Amino acid sequence: MNAPHGYHVEAVDYATGAASVHRVRDVVFVQEQQVPRELERDALDPLCHHVLARDDDGTPIGTARLTPEHRIGRMAVLSAWCGRGVGDALLSALLEEARRRQWPTVSLHAQVAAEGFYARHGFLPEGERFIEAGIEHQGMRRQLAGPAGIAQRAEAVAVTTAVVAQARRSLVIYSRALDPGLWDTPPVIESLRRFATRQAGAQVQVLLQDAGTPQRALAPLIGLGQRLPSVLAFREVQDPVDVSYTAAFVANDDHGYYHRPLGHRFDGEAGLAHAGRARQLRHEFTQMWERSRPVSEYRALGL
Repeated sequence: MNAPHGYHVEAVDYATGAASVHRVRDVVFVQEQQVPRELERDALDPLCHHVLARDDDGTPIGTARLTPEHRIGRMAVLSAWCGRGVGDALLSALLEEARRRQWPTVSLHAQVAAEGFYARHGFLPEGERFIEAGIEHQGMRRQLAGPAGIAQRAEAVAVTTAVVAQARRSLVIYSRALDPGLWDTPPVIESLRRFATRQAGAQVQVLLQDAGTPQRALAPLIGLGQRLPSVLAFREVQDPVDVSYTAAFVANDDHGYYHRPLGHRFDGEAGLAHAGRARQLRHEFTQMWERSRPVSEYRALGL
């Protein structure tokens, strides 16, 4: 797999590539995170599918593995290469391998500091946090076949972050009143900010049933819209058919969506590889958007 920043990712045979794999893992886990070497290495290594990132000189700079238990682990990137997309490329390579093997789901134990990174790739938290090798972790799972069921707020925040992060140029949001507990959470707001500022031409359309409640609550998404008025547009439904619409959803222009049949609840379904459903929701949104009114009062609101 080629990458645009001076590195590439390749699958490696552990029998011949173990030295390169451990060259990275020893630095990241043993030296930097003080994980005992006897815990960092295990009997699963020879049985796993390993991927390795190398710079243009062939020096190992990152690695990760996929275990027979359908689990992603040992994700490690040298500090000098953090923030340059190496982790994204490693994770994408492992997800592609899992799809090739037709696995329905993959799981992982995320260090809590990296939970947001995995959420942006569609992993949902499951269970309580726990300590592993002296570091706090969160179990997470990614659905690869079929939509994922969403029930809890933490899952809703994670999958919304993923849908936003996956968007290429356009994102549509249908909400009752900017749903407190979802559209005001720091991970979601930060994901929207990153999407809105990372490239020219980004567009976020937000359609509300009730524009007054979030205005009175000083919803942070309104503040973001004030700072980026060319990107975020707000409208409010007027047609009686739309006013009685009970669902809420977000859909991007790639293959991602999160739909809640009852807009005041987090329960629903989501997918990041479901272009048909995402297109259907965007078409439904466009029809309602054309019947709605611009929320001009947001532009004058001082936050």
